[in-house]
Formats: sequence, C-alpha cells, structure tokens
Amino acid sequence: MRYTPVIAVIIILVASGCVFRIPSQGTPSTATPSAGSNMTQNTPLEDSPSVSIIPSFQGRDNASPAEKGAVAPKGDGGSNLSVESWAYWLQNASPAAIVESGFDLIVMDYSRDGSEETAYTREEIEVIKGAGIIPIAYISIGEAEDYRFYWDEGWVENPPEWLGPENPEWRGNYAVRYWDEEWKRIIFEYLDKIIAQGFMGVYLDKVDEYWFWAERGYNESWAAQEMIEFILEIANYTRSKAGEGFMIVPQNGEDLLGYDDGALLKTVSGWASEDVFYDGFHSSPWMEEKLPFLDRVAEAGKLVLVVDYIDDGTGSPENTDRIRDFIERARGRGYIPYAALEDRALDRLVVIPGLQPPR
Repeated sequence: MRYTPVIAVIIILVASGCVFRIPSQGTPSTATPSAGSNMTQNTPLEDSPSVSIIPSFQGRDNASPAEKGAVAPKGDGGSNLSVESWAYWLQNASPAAIVESGFDLIVMDYSRDGSEETAYTREEIEVIKGAGIIPIAYISIGEAEDYRFYWDEGWVENPPEWLGPENPEWRGNYAVRYWDEEWKRIIFEYLDKIIAQGFMGVYLDKVDEYWFWAERGYNESWAAQEMIEFILEIANYTRSKAGEGFMIVPQNGEDLLGYDDGALLKTVSGWASEDVFYDGFHSSPWMEEKLPFLDRVAEAGKLVLVVDYIDDGTGSPENTDRIRDFIERARGRGYIPYAALEDRALDRLVVIPGLQPPR
C-alpha cells in the first residue's frame, strides 16, 4: 500500500436509491494512496467528499444469496459470518460512511493516512462492527513503507540487513527479506496495534514478494515456502491473541497455493486478488493463471475477494456494461466482486444501487 496525493472530487448525482463508490493497485503489486476526506462521524453520507454517487441501473435485488455469490467462511481459518459484499477503502476511510454503505466487509487501513497520529480508535472500529460490518485491516508484509510508525530515516543511508531496494514504481516502499526475524518482530508489533483497535482480521499485501527475491537469485520454492511460513506464523500469532475467528486474507500471490501442502489453504479465511477479469478496461492477461488457484479457494469454502479497477466514473452505458460483466463473471464462479475506480487510488467508496452492494 502506498500513500500518494489525492485530489478529492465530489460527484453528487441525485438518483433514486443511489449511494456511493472506491479503488488499489494491481497485479502483481499492491498499493495505498493518501489523505483526502474532511468528513467527520456526524457528516451526512451524501455530503462526503469520499463518496461518489452514481446513477442507479437495474440490479437483481431479488437474487438469492447463492446467486449473489454469498460465502460463509468456515474451517480452521474461517468465520461464522456470511459475506455477500465487500469494499476496499484505504485513504481517509470514514467509519460513518462505512456504516451507511450496506457492505458486509470493509478492507481499510489502520490509520486515516497511514501514520500513527491518525490511527482509528477502538471506539470507531466498534461502531463499524456494531453495524454488522466486518472490518479487516490492510498490512503490507512483503514491503516496508517509509510513512509507517516503524520507519527509521537512518535506514536510507544505513539499511538493516533485512531491508532491500526501493520499489521504483512506488516511491517510499522497500522490499524486505520477510524471513528475517527482525522484520517479523516489526510486523508482530504492527499486528498488536491492529488487534488492540478491534479489527476482525488482516488483509496481507505483498505476499507475492517471493517473486522479487526469486528473480534475484534466491530459490523460488524456498522463497515461496518462507512466505507461506510467515503467513502461518501471522495466523497463529493473531489468533492466539484475538481468537480463532480472526480472519487472514492474503492479496495476490495466489500461486503460493502451488507450493502449499494443505496447511496454508486450511489456515487462511480466504484470498483476495486484483485484476482478475480486467486489467483496466481490457481483458486481464493474468486471468488464466489466477482462476485455477482462486477456484481452489472457493471450492474449499473460503472467501474469494476480487477487485478490478474498471469504473471510469462516468455512469455511461459502456461503463455500466463493463461493471456488470465483471460482477456477473465473478459471482458466477462464487467470488465476491468489488468494482473499483480506474485510478486505483482507493480513496472513496463505490456504491452501485442493486449491484454493489447487491441489495
């Protein structure tokens, strides 16, 4: 996740039953942008600069839970809460707007702008939970981010052994040797903060970082196994503190399941993936690689959360048809879709009456 400057755009279109809209980055990476909303808990939903309202188009409000793609996570890594819809809001997420949204699950940062100073209070997270919405905290476990509480400015000139090079596509984000115990201690401290805030799970980004190290001479199988082990350690650590229902949802890197002996799939609550059916407005070049692994997760009774960045924000028939196609293809495979704005800023919610959320 990376935080970049955001220009807040308020789009208010008066339409019956309309509510709002949002967006991440892409395969094979992930990201988070920066602050942008001045909305407070008392701000009406329709007045929020983090809410884009779009015209309603016909949805299937009477669809059954199965038709909507509802999945109840179960097993060692599951939850007893059913999920039919989810949203992805990483910049200045408003608990008040989330409560009003109608989504079942929200992936959000632990902080409004990624810093310790703007971290959400436990009371704010409890408000979300009190509305029957599952709050899941985003955390990057494969890259270090220079705006986080743990960052030391001295690392730029004198990096610790576990810190790798800066990501040229996302300034301020650095590869890490995620198998290093010092990095793991940092992540466990981070997880303590998330648990103390009352989040119900974590959304693990950059689990595909093993590719980076494999391209730099490390054995790919070894690097993959080290990431799997790290995910299992995170699951054991968090569930020992927050209970067995604490959700573990990796993002991207689903081909880790090709190295799994069964323990990883048993442990996770589900899997999330970007750019599954679409890469922008075109067919995703990664679709054929991703689908077999995501199908395996769905067949195991676990959540499959997919996000494609396909909404151009116009509400045009072409845009609507593209969003509808994505949602129908995802739900047809038992996945839970989220259609995000094409800019990948993840700085607002996207609500499409009748489709997103599907009720």
